[in-house]
Amino acid sequence: MKLITTTEELAAFCAPLADTEFITVDTEFMRERTYWPKLCLAQVAGPEDAAAIDALAEGIDLGPLDALMANPKVLKVFHAARQDLEIFYLRNNTVPQPLFDTQVAAMVCGHGEAASYESLATRLAKAKIDKSSRFTDWSRRPLSERQIAYALSDVTHLRVVYEKLKRQLDKTGRFSWIAEEMAVLNDPGTYRADPEQAWRRLKPRGASPRLLATLREVAAWRERTAQRIDIPRQRLLRDEQLLEIASHAPRDAEELARTRGLGRGFADGWQGRELIEALERARALPDSDLPTRDKAPEQLRAPGPVVDLLRTLLRLKAEQAGVAGRLVASADELDRLAAGKRDLPSLKGWRREVFGADAVDLIEGRLALALAGEHPKLIPLAPAA
Repeated sequence: MKLITTTEELAAFCAPLADTEFITVDTEFMRERTYWPKLCLAQVAGPEDAAAIDALAEGIDLGPLDALMANPKVLKVFHAARQDLEIFYLRNNTVPQPLFDTQVAAMVCGHGEAASYESLATRLAKAKIDKSSRFTDWSRRPLSERQIAYALSDVTHLRVVYEKLKRQLDKTGRFSWIAEEMAVLNDPGTYRADPEQAWRRLKPRGASPRLLATLREVAAWRERTAQRIDIPRQRLLRDEQLLEIASHAPRDAEELARTRGLGRGFADGWQGRELIEALERARALPDSDLPTRDKAPEQLRAPGPVVDLLRTLLRLKAEQAGVAGRLVASADELDRLAAGKRDLPSLKGWRREVFGADAVDLIEGRLALALAGEHPKLIPLAPAA
């Protein structure tokens, strides 16, 4: 078990990996008490070597690791990469390239809707993962041998998982099937938290433009402040308190202190002063600058029996193709299909071949579903005379 605690060790470990075809990567981090994720440990494995890198070791410079993650010649393999990639994006303001996510690939290769690393390691690498350290506090030092072994198992078995999934994708010609999912992971916007958009995730009781403007200002203040002092946004101000403040728009600390659970200490301090200033900015906005809620989703008339048939068809076709159904079409898409919508991802590219063309034929009466024993089957129907 290799634990790297110095810059020199890290540089020596990373140097030969710059010439490898791929590396497997995982991270351990904490964010329960912070806004930004705090990297505690980074695990990296090449074809032959693996190491856990102590990001909290005194004096360590993670520059060699950052350079490896930025190397365009080395494929970076993750499992369920979203949070790991956020760590590296926040460190370097760039998404590591190129990428491969084994959870996405597993869906395309028929290993379930959201296959866990443990299930893939068991099925493909014939490995048994010791889960006893799963909920460890990775910020505490020293790390035990069991913790290090557990952390390294997240990248050593991943090598085998990747290689077997890659062979399946090569054999089936399905690499292009994962392109859309990978595009989301490759997009820097996936990892940016825009304070000016924070209000959109909240649900006020009203929707007047003035209320929404007030909510936008106070939500942006909370987001920027939580980022600046690095605490969870809910610890700074809970959603329900934020919504109450936006609704009543207090004009001074006295009125602000009446917010449930807030108190005079907050209202009279710097937080209260900045929050009052945000409320004043909202009041000063001209009507022409007030936001409006996005249009409500279109009310679809999706016949229930048609949706049920499409759901059965999706399950059948996904099983036949050996691909996760939710990767082919979402529940919302089934509703839209049943309601007559046709500009949908499930009706384009490989999804149309797997499911979309048959779905349209089913809806338009050119295809029927029947039972053959316990299993559904498709029956082409002759066009009406």
